[in-house]
Amino acid sequence: MSLVLFNTLKRQKEEFIPLKNNEVGIYSCGPTVYNKIHIGNWRAFVFSDMLRRYLEYKGFNVKHIMNVTDVDDKTIKTSQLKSQSLKDFTEYYTSLFFSERDLLNILPATKYTKATGYIKEMLEIIDELLDKGFAYKAKDGSIYFNIRKFSDYGKLSNFNLSDLKKNADNRLSKDEYEKENAEDFALWKNWVPEDGEVFWLPSEILGKEVEIEKGRPGWHIECSAMSTRNLGNTFDIHTGGIDLIFPHHENEIAQSKCSVGGDFAKYFVHNEHLLVDGQKMSKSLGNFYILEDLIKMGIDPIAFRMWLYSSSYTTRVNFTEEAVRSTQTALIRLRDFIISLGSVKGKISEEYKDKFIEAMDNNLESPKALSVLWDLVKDKNVNNENKLATILDFDKVFGLGLDKIEQEKIPEEIINIADERKLARDNKDWARSDELRNKIKDLGYDIKDTESGYKINKI
Repeated sequence: MSLVLFNTLKRQKEEFIPLKNNEVGIYSCGPTVYNKIHIGNWRAFVFSDMLRRYLEYKGFNVKHIMNVTDVDDKTIKTSQLKSQSLKDFTEYYTSLFFSERDLLNILPATKYTKATGYIKEMLEIIDELLDKGFAYKAKDGSIYFNIRKFSDYGKLSNFNLSDLKKNADNRLSKDEYEKENAEDFALWKNWVPEDGEVFWLPSEILGKEVEIEKGRPGWHIECSAMSTRNLGNTFDIHTGGIDLIFPHHENEIAQSKCSVGGDFAKYFVHNEHLLVDGQKMSKSLGNFYILEDLIKMGIDPIAFRMWLYSSSYTTRVNFTEEAVRSTQTALIRLRDFIISLGSVKGKISEEYKDKFIEAMDNNLESPKALSVLWDLVKDKNVNNENKLATILDFDKVFGLGLDKIEQEKIPEEIINIADERKLARDNKDWARSDELRNKIKDLGYDIKDTESGYKINKI
């Protein structure tokens, strides 16, 4: 069976056929580095990592480009509030993003591209759009894309231009806006005093006189420059959260196809929203979580990653602390099981590998793939060596770091408390037993009672 993905462009599942036989180019919309990344954003990055891992699992050579948006409305405004230079401010949050990426065991992209490193490429695209008549200069000196000049505008988001409500000038200078407010969007923003020292001089950068004035890029043009310059005018897959379909990805398509030509991305693959306790994340509701919050709750970032697999990427997921803790318990059990199998790897079970591939080939059906894993764990007809080899093979896609699991040496203090607790249990002193269990937990360990004795794991 071949890999099938849901292509937003066609609104249906399609067989994935790469442009080149053994090579795949992926562009993923990365973080805007003005704050800590919330867990909804991390869903998108875990998904693109799973997609990349599975393509490599199937033998493709993947070139994965991810942008870092280090200049836009948010980064400028927030850096000024912090009284920091844009560079220092965004570098701090970029570094933090990479640190948290590693906690989630997300593979580094083949290349991370910073928007500020592609200003010349953006200006070249804008200059081309002006020459071709797809862009125009407004009275304020900014450059806008004329969406009515591109007949396919709205194809990705299923937006009909005839439904557009006209206003006075049909323009929006903001980077982000709602679908019902679709208007000509800014490619280049003329400098205003509020921008401070954040500006570029187009004529100097391009080495010729152009009508683009001193200023800075709009958000959408950044991704067009970084994707096409690294992957070509037509590439395989564009990923991102469903919230980016409009206006961001719609605008990327328009400006890219009208300037550099080509088909831009052949497949747009979007992950759905992450809700918290059934609602959209909001600081005002008190349900806005970053990875650091999960860690303070005692939740392993890898447990959060594993929990994301419990739902298909095309369905909304509802984060609750109880649900993720349940997954963490399952992860601890899986790690214990890995240790119990020993260190000798046998042969990969072809039967289970076929089931795993069948699940993943069907639009990356991770819940089904996880159930294949648990079926393998319970199968008494597969020996330990073959189980270990097969589980670690699956984990090349899951990315749970199971190949790094080692039996941790439990501190003597914890063992002494556990032995004292066992004595209390033997004497049916349940109150003392519970007190000692809580003491072990406070020290960062979990204790479980089994038929053969107790087991201790680090939380």
